[in-house]
Amino acid sequence: MSAFSIHNSRLTLEGICKDVENQYYERKGRDTKASKLANQIIGMLNASGGVIAFGISDAGKPEDLNLLTPVKLDAYRKIINDFVRPPANVVLEEITLTSGELVFLYHVEHDHERLFHRENEDVFLRVADSNKGPLSREEVRKLEYNKPIRSFEDELRPDFDSADFRKTVCEFYREKMRFEGSFEELAVKRNLAARKDGKVIYKNAAILLFAEDPTQYIANASVRYVRYSGKERHSGSEFNVVKDERFEECLPRLVELLDRFIHATLRDYYYLDIEDGKFQRIPEYPKEAWLEGIVNAICHRSYNLQGNSIYLRHYDDRLEIANSGPLPAQVTVETIQKERYSRNPRIARVLSEMGYVRELNEGVPRIFKAMHKSMLADPIYADLNDTVTLTLRNKVTDHMETIHADVLAAIEGNWASFNPTQRGMILHLMEVHEAIATTLASKLGVGEQTARNNLKKLEELEIIERLSEKQRDKMALYRFKSK
Repeated sequence: MSAFSIHNSRLTLEGICKDVENQYYERKGRDTKASKLANQIIGMLNASGGVIAFGISDAGKPEDLNLLTPVKLDAYRKIINDFVRPPANVVLEEITLTSGELVFLYHVEHDHERLFHRENEDVFLRVADSNKGPLSREEVRKLEYNKPIRSFEDELRPDFDSADFRKTVCEFYREKMRFEGSFEELAVKRNLAARKDGKVIYKNAAILLFAEDPTQYIANASVRYVRYSGKERHSGSEFNVVKDERFEECLPRLVELLDRFIHATLRDYYYLDIEDGKFQRIPEYPKEAWLEGIVNAICHRSYNLQGNSIYLRHYDDRLEIANSGPLPAQVTVETIQKERYSRNPRIARVLSEMGYVRELNEGVPRIFKAMHKSMLADPIYADLNDTVTLTLRNKVTDHMETIHADVLAAIEGNWASFNPTQRGMILHLMEVHEAIATTLASKLGVGEQTARNNLKKLEELEIIERLSEKQRDKMALYRFKSK
């Protein structure tokens, strides 16, 4: 369906009726009071901006505003002047649908520097798909503190040369927005650039999103991946870095490159379904967790703090995703699943419009759900020394890290003929990697000779191997055959 808004070419009637409400979009029915609508507008002004469709019910049905009295309708037209302080950048677009109903679209442009409130001083903040407020004095103070930090993405960069844009990404965004004009015109319209003295000057947000190499203009706007051998970081003679890669690209490309790189880098382990004897391949970490963690770091990094890159530190037992800057206003490590707030709303919004962020401000809950679904430990967030770190822990070190393909095939091919003792031995070795006969006998509740007879059978099938040169060694270890 074609666009019907002259202020936002991406909006369609079908979209405003059916799209899920989120950080940037809200529907309000005709019976919404002007004062309540003003609170919603203030919440968006203090967060990331957005669009409020007034005259569209929660169920997505148009409700003709022409049915309001002229006095009431005029009150909605004057809502910004009557309720919002200080004067705000909100455009009211009145649209008459082909079926005759009148609806209002409030196009709310967020402001990095000013804090907006009601005429009675009440402050509101848009959080995910709802409005929070009135905010407490402490919440207002934190919001005021974060305003200067957020303004970095909005800074104009007259030193930027538009020839340094990655043209394919610019065109991709223009097509996603269904914008018929040039990318330059779209950038101005989406507040990624501004016209000054007859020239278009781009902002830091545009450089990060579309430049071929943003690090030419914004130091350390990159991601660094470091793989360590073991569970701790060592230096000097015990230096244990086995891979060190740096990624320097515009943010959409950065997400794509890291998606492919991390997917190829992570290990798998195997879960044996005892019902059918088939092995299920399980990744070291669920993609939904690590990719969301990376995207969140890219979206919410304090790019004005240019001392560090985003770091991905990969150990044997965990993956750490660290980015510069404290947690945004309203958010603590204790409330991070519930409280959402974008430090770089322009960047987050464009990545959402391009399809790199699926549901705005739902990334953290999705990380927790993905880890739970994979039966892994809860993610851990830490906020120390102006660095936020997400830690994901795996179970690879609790399982056989690699099982030879021939061994997998032998287990699956013979599973139906294995007796309970042999099945129990295989399952136990998958957990502990290696064991002696007496331990296996005790674990499975059988005699030691019975355990040895069954181990011998598994040896003959080349599923396990005995690690001892002595013929009679009660302490001989058994493990899965390595080759």
